[in-house]
Amino acid sequence: MIGSKLKEAIRSYSDFPKKGILFHDISPIFCKPDLYQELIEEMAKSEILNSSDAIISIDARGFLFGSCISLKLSKPLILARKAGKLPGPILSSTYNLEYGENSLSIQKESLNEFKNFAIIDDVLATGGTINCVKSLLTSHNKNISGACVVIELLALKAREKLDFPIYSTLTL
Repeated sequence: MIGSKLKEAIRSYSDFPKKGILFHDISPIFCKPDLYQELIEEMAKSEILNSSDAIISIDARGFLFGSCISLKLSKPLILARKAGKLPGPILSSTYNLEYGENSLSIQKESLNEFKNFAIIDDVLATGGTINCVKSLLTSHNKNISGACVVIELLALKAREKLDFPIYSTLTL
């Protein structure tokens, strides 16, 4: 049921942010508070999230889901930010996007108290962003219970590159 509502709300744009990319814009979801609430409720049911000690949410659209879900589940929220956005000792890693390259950072001390993490992001495309967070966590002997995303782009086969469970609210 929620899948069809999400499909209706999401807008797709060809050749954005560069030629050859079909961009799925989730922004209209936030203009529909009932749908946004229903999406948060649905994602929060995931065993991946419920079995984790903490949630890592990915900059920037992942924050819109991770913050709501962490409050709903009373789970700590750690932010995976783009380069240059976090003070203090950080862990950083670079990854490839469907349309370029980027890097993510996590504050080292934010990981200290937790062992098992769930990753939240808006879209699973190539898997590069989520794999980047995985490498940051595993380099510090942390476990990944899985990842939760709003949309999974099946044609890009990212799930095949990931060695942990994925929960997708909508597959395209």
